[in-house]
Amino acid sequence: MAVDRSEVVGIAVLGAGRIGANHAEIVARRVPGAALRAVADPVPGAADRLAGELGAPTASTDIHETLRRNDVDAVVISAPARSHTELVVAAAEAGKHVFVEKPMAVTLEDADRAIAAARAAGVTLQVGFNRRFAPGFAAARRAVDEGRIGTPQLLRSLTRDPGPWGGDPSRVPAWTIFLETLIHDFDTLCFLNPGAAPVRVHAMADALIRPEARDDGFLDTAVVTIAFDNGALATAEANFSALYGYDVRGEVFGSGGMITAGTAASSDMTLYDARGITVGTARRDTDLLREAYIGEFTAFVSSVRDSTPAVVGGADARVALSIALAAIESVRSGAAVTVADLDSDGVR
Repeated sequence: MAVDRSEVVGIAVLGAGRIGANHAEIVARRVPGAALRAVADPVPGAADRLAGELGAPTASTDIHETLRRNDVDAVVISAPARSHTELVVAAAEAGKHVFVEKPMAVTLEDADRAIAAARAAGVTLQVGFNRRFAPGFAAARRAVDEGRIGTPQLLRSLTRDPGPWGGDPSRVPAWTIFLETLIHDFDTLCFLNPGAAPVRVHAMADALIRPEARDDGFLDTAVVTIAFDNGALATAEANFSALYGYDVRGEVFGSGGMITAGTAASSDMTLYDARGITVGTARRDTDLLREAYIGEFTAFVSSVRDSTPAVVGGADARVALSIALAAIESVRSGAAVTVADLDSDGVR
């Protein structure tokens, strides 16, 4: 569905939870050429509250009714992860351009369905891998592209969610640490090693924060190693409880040098006083990665208005998912897993 460049892109946000509220605010107030037309959430009152706060003209508990609106050109899907694929397909079939939070899907079969639906409808499909838009990570990629560190040889990406972690392990879906947390790191490693494909994965994971939940399948700490077809070796790690704040970092070591990106610091101010040296840290992803969130939605709206491919498309999401599924199978089997050997459900 083409959008006239002289008009704003009307956007509906599907899902009014924490991350949906963040995305809706950015669309409504921070992105040139975008207008928040509607908010939809099946929880009674959730869409009404968010739409009221942001001045969106429409709120609904019926997502499919929202997809039929003529004033909506595109949707932002920020509903629970396991519903993403069905919503992508429904939005594409309704002729709406799609921005979907990660993961786009949790099986390769569903990833292929989402990609095919967007292609058949001729709509933009962008996936929410925000680190690509963070200034430090974007600069790191430019440096790699310019050959400033030579050939990438060792890569590292980490995510440490802010603690103390106070969630209920029984409410955390199986394999969340790979499918919803480390999925960012898997995409980051591919982003910083352009043109290379993951071929082999080995993973270890445990419940170190909440060990009493281990026997129920809960995992809160993981380390994954990835071999790429250009010879580079990469490590991704995650933990749900960094007491010092939200921590996202990346590194590329190459034949000609090294790049690092990311920080837990919330600003570049450092306090030196009688207590020692103090640096403020971010406690939420929406604070630490604020510029990245704005950047990804600005890019999405530009793709819709210019009819250009999404900066981060379905194929990118499928690659990151293939690593996540290989990591899950590696934990199950205790062995390294060849990515190409996975079937559509992520099992060898």
